[in-house]
Amino acid sequence: MTAQPAPRSLRTRLLALLLLAIAGVALVQVALGYRTALAEADALFDYQMQQMAQVLRPGLPSLPPGEYGPLVQGQESREFVVQVWSADGLRVYESNFGLALPQRAVLGFSNVRVGATTYRVLSVQTPLQVIQVAQDLDVRRAMARQLALRTALPTVLLAPLLGFVAWRGVGGVLAPVERVRRQVAQRRADALAPLDGAGLPSEVRPLVDEFNALLARVGQAFEAQQHFVADAAHELRSPLAALKLQVQALSRAQDDAARQRAGERLGAGIDRATRLVEQLLALARQEAQIAQGEPAEPLVLADLVRQCVADAVHAAQLRSIDLGLAQLAGDAAQARVAGHVQALAILLRNLLDNAIKYTPEGGRIDVQLRAEGAQLLLTVDDSGPGIAPAQRERVLRRFHRAAGAQGAEGSGLGLAIAETIARLHGSALVLGDAPQLGGLRVQLALARLADGMDGTDEGGA
Repeated sequence: MTAQPAPRSLRTRLLALLLLAIAGVALVQVALGYRTALAEADALFDYQMQQMAQVLRPGLPSLPPGEYGPLVQGQESREFVVQVWSADGLRVYESNFGLALPQRAVLGFSNVRVGATTYRVLSVQTPLQVIQVAQDLDVRRAMARQLALRTALPTVLLAPLLGFVAWRGVGGVLAPVERVRRQVAQRRADALAPLDGAGLPSEVRPLVDEFNALLARVGQAFEAQQHFVADAAHELRSPLAALKLQVQALSRAQDDAARQRAGERLGAGIDRATRLVEQLLALARQEAQIAQGEPAEPLVLADLVRQCVADAVHAAQLRSIDLGLAQLAGDAAQARVAGHVQALAILLRNLLDNAIKYTPEGGRIDVQLRAEGAQLLLTVDDSGPGIAPAQRERVLRRFHRAAGAQGAEGSGLGLAIAETIARLHGSALVLGDAPQLGGLRVQLALARLADGMDGTDEGGA
């Protein structure tokens, strides 16, 4: 197994960057100070060399070389070297024997290499002589280094103080981050309250906000799971008990006819239990989609409605129910919505199954889809007994069945699942009276996508 690299501390990285920045500033300051000091030293010493050459322009006195030295300031320190050449090329004076500067130098300033030393040389020509004043450039560089070090010395001395200030500053800036870390470390596994993001830097606050949003979604998922477990335990208790009794009745049957009846009842009980489990799983899946915020996709709602109506025709024919889809008018045939195909199919099948279940034999069910402005309206009307206005809100809750529905088998989950899917699509079921058929009307309004939109950012709830 590959070892994971040790996590890098943000505090350490910030401190290292700040200290490197301080050291870099000090080095840059030394470099710039050195260049500035060297330029100033060059200007100063060049000026002194020009002044010395001007002193010698009138000519040399009749003195031997040994007595000429005091005329040139600085000669004893050997910082400057003076050589004088006559007009016919004879060297008449040299303050430093053995230096051997070139006899004919470039007039003005130039750099001359003699052995391992580089000299700055000023050559001035007069009608009677050529004067050369030279200086070792190492003298200038040494002075520039001293000046640069003196300039950077305060920064070097203040570096520990700057490091301490940086350490305290980074600690203060990261204190809210450390506080959030302690909040997370001290939490129990079931604590899903949002983190306190007060005082966090703007670069970290979005991360905490997204984490809080994730906690909210996880909380919704946990709540949905708890509801599912509680509902499943509550609703499966009776079917399982009935199945147990039917198994016992089958085992006590005395003849083939009794065994056949008991077997049929057992099969019907298994079918009801299977249907209940399927509805519970469908409800759990839709609530999980709401909690996770899954993205929607564009779809032509009319195609899905046609398919679901066609699938339900057989069940309607078994009870001699006239199930039909009204002719689509205008833009309804091609209008698109942003949704989840499987979820909307479950919603439509539940509405149709519910209508078929509660509509008496020989009744009628009408499905209509029409476009109204920016919405598509789906309507399912039936000729059944309908639902009293006082009960319409309650039947959208899970495991609640309307009064007078005892004759129809069901678990009270069909409309609850449809309502959950409607909320997933940012809508809700509206129950009312069917104006023509006299039974129940269920209506769903979905936002219509404009032409050219892909719907990837719409339809989720």
